[in-house]
Amino acid sequence: MILVTGATGNVGRHVVDGLVAAGAPVRALSRTPKPGFVRGDLREPDSLSGPLDGVDTVFLLWPGPDATGAEAAVEALAKGVRRIVYLSAIAAEAGFWGRIEKAIETTEVAEWTFLRAGGFATNTLGWADMIRADGVVRWPYGQAARSLIHERDLADVAVRTLIEDGHAGHRYDLTGPDLVTQADQVKQIGEAIGRDVRWAEVPSGVARQQLIQAWGDEAFVDGALTYWASLLQHPEPVTRTVEQLTGRPARTFRQWARDHAADFGGAVT
Repeated sequence: MILVTGATGNVGRHVVDGLVAAGAPVRALSRTPKPGFVRGDLREPDSLSGPLDGVDTVFLLWPGPDATGAEAAVEALAKGVRRIVYLSAIAAEAGFWGRIEKAIETTEVAEWTFLRAGGFATNTLGWADMIRADGVVRWPYGQAARSLIHERDLADVAVRTLIEDGHAGHRYDLTGPDLVTQADQVKQIGEAIGRDVRWAEVPSGVARQQLIQAWGDEAFVDGALTYWASLLQHPEPVTRTVEQLTGRPARTFRQWARDHAADFGGAVT
């Protein structure tokens, strides 16, 4: 039995679908009662005992931007299970993901695998309101080059590592197949929805004030702006790990944009 946490999210729902398609026994976890799901909350470790009954393997997606309570949750998950596959980040050592990795490593779970993802293509859904409104994305650092990954590629890799042997102790760096600047991402979204969508460069100082109003966390905003600025000279890495593990190339950002055209106001195809 495989327990999937984050089962209603962008990645988790595809993991559930992939496991079902592979004929694997799967149990989907939700923080709120839903038909077909079991109720449990990673931030409430005592709520996990029922969902973990009979579980051999866990797919872990931590529900938040910090690791508060992660050690207690990991300890609860590790009791009686053989394998944990954790959706981490390439920047694990620089963020809370590394703390969760360390918590998993220090348990007595027999096998762990860390899927260290690069930037999620789904984060560009944050531009959807602007694109729907007037087709202009006002954002800083248009020439920042990113190797964003499709959530379905993360799910496909997760399914392999959940049902196959040979992945214990591995840290897999996962990205999209190529670099695409933020301005070109906007262009490709426009092509996908059949509209003229433009990039409008916003000075970083102006963007900072707007993002603080929208996101609320000054430290998070400053970290994001500093990171995007760094990509002008040092673009994100591109790996071939998705292809090595699944036997097919990772999906491009252009493909992601087509898959999500309806989210940006395009026609459903």
